[in-house]
Amino acid sequence: MIDNTGKNALLFGVRNDSSIVWAIALKLIESNCKVALSVDHDNVAVVQTMVKDLAIEVFACDIRKDDEVKELFDAIGQKWQQIDYMLHGVAYGNHKVMCTSPPGVKEAPPEFIDIPFDDFMDSFNISAFSLMRICKMGRSLLTEQASILTLTYHASQKVFPGYAGMAISKAALENMVKYLAFYFGKSAIRVNALSAGLVMTTSAGGIKGVRKLRKMTRNSAPLGNITSEDVANGALYYFSDLSKGNTGNLHYIDGGLNVMAVATDQNE
Repeated sequence: MIDNTGKNALLFGVRNDSSIVWAIALKLIESNCKVALSVDHDNVAVVQTMVKDLAIEVFACDIRKDDEVKELFDAIGQKWQQIDYMLHGVAYGNHKVMCTSPPGVKEAPPEFIDIPFDDFMDSFNISAFSLMRICKMGRSLLTEQASILTLTYHASQKVFPGYAGMAISKAALENMVKYLAFYFGKSAIRVNALSAGLVMTTSAGGIKGVRKLRKMTRNSAPLGNITSEDVANGALYYFSDLSKGNTGNLHYIDGGLNVMAVATDQNE
């Protein structure tokens, strides 16, 4: 068992108890790591209820805003003085960015080429550039050999029509990981990305045809569908001394779906 006694982790992106970031938070707690969560203002009440029996502190923060992110790190600095692990698990794109209409939205989505600029830039700010923002604002608190991790999705590499503009943000996010890995290398700080398969989170529910995609994964991926705990186990590797030699990685945890060129049915 990995022992993170004496380590501090700041995690961004918990929305509710189906969030992958929440599974990672619980896994870190099991490893004796101290955990703090940065949560969007709209989700604070839900998350505070989730943590009431756990030694986890919740901070409200709009990750799009420099002043709020700075206030967050000022508060963390007073609480801990240093950060060993930082997780970026934030992503958002409305139906105009994802080019699909989720339940309850009557407005027809645009074609991909007609994605509105302002909607796309808001999604890009939250889903991709925010990684740069938290690294910049938090770098003075990062310990030598700290580990930074972000969550991405394979739509960054292939065409997923129901993910559309969000896929562009994920592709940018993955490229940022490479440049940040280079930038922080001189401080022995590592930066990596986990590309998780489809887990039924609130965010995944906004992907058009998600249940069909889950069925395809179950039948096509060598290991079938994955769970949030599978992703959390992978995160724990990067949030430990075991990964000291790894930076700039795009690490797939998707049951092997990324190696498949065509959909198959292993039950046939």
